[in-house]
Amino acid sequence: MRLHFQTEQRLPYPIEQVFAFFADPTNLPRLMPTWQHARIEHAIYVSPPPPLDLFLGSYRVTAGTGTRLTLTIRPIPFSPIRLTWDALIEDFRWLEGFCDVQLRGPFKYWRHCHTVQSHRSGTLLHDEVEYELPLGPLGFLADKLFVHRQLAATFNYRHRRTLELLAIEAAHQSL
Repeated sequence: MRLHFQTEQRLPYPIEQVFAFFADPTNLPRLMPTWQHARIEHAIYVSPPPPLDLFLGSYRVTAGTGTRLTLTIRPIPFSPIRLTWDALIEDFRWLEGFCDVQLRGPFKYWRHCHTVQSHRSGTLLHDEVEYELPLGPLGFLADKLFVHRQLAATFNYRHRRTLELLAIEAAHQSL
C-alpha cells in the first residue's frame, strides 16, 4: 500500500535561488542528517538549458529530467553498513519543481516531488513523498512504528539546514 508524506517551508529567498539550490544534487548530502554520512557515489547529469530570460547569478543547476544519482547512506547511526539508493530525476520544470524516483534502494517505491512557488516574503517550498515499504503488512506496521516519524525528523532537519545553507550562500553573494 502506498503511503504519503508532505511538508512545506517558507523561505525568505527568491524563487530562483531556492530552485537552483535544490536542483543542484551536490547539495543533497548537505541536507541529510550528519549521522547518515550521505554521499553521492556516482552521477550522470542531464542539465537542461535555462530559459533565455532566467538569471541564476552564480548558481549552477546541474540536474534535469534524466539525471541519475547513486547515493549511499548509513541507515542507522554508527552503522558500518551503507545502503545504496539509485535515483532518477523526472518532470523537471524550471522554477516550478521536479520529482526524483527511486530506481533501487530501501523502499519498494519512492517518489519525491519538490515544488516551489513565489510567496510575498520569498518562496514556498512544498515536498510531497509517495512511498511504499517492502514486506507488505510488516512494512505498514514499520511505518506506523517509526518510518513516518523518521521521515518527519529528516525533513525537520532538512528545513533547518536549508535555512542555514541558503543564508550562507546569500552572504557569499552579497560580498
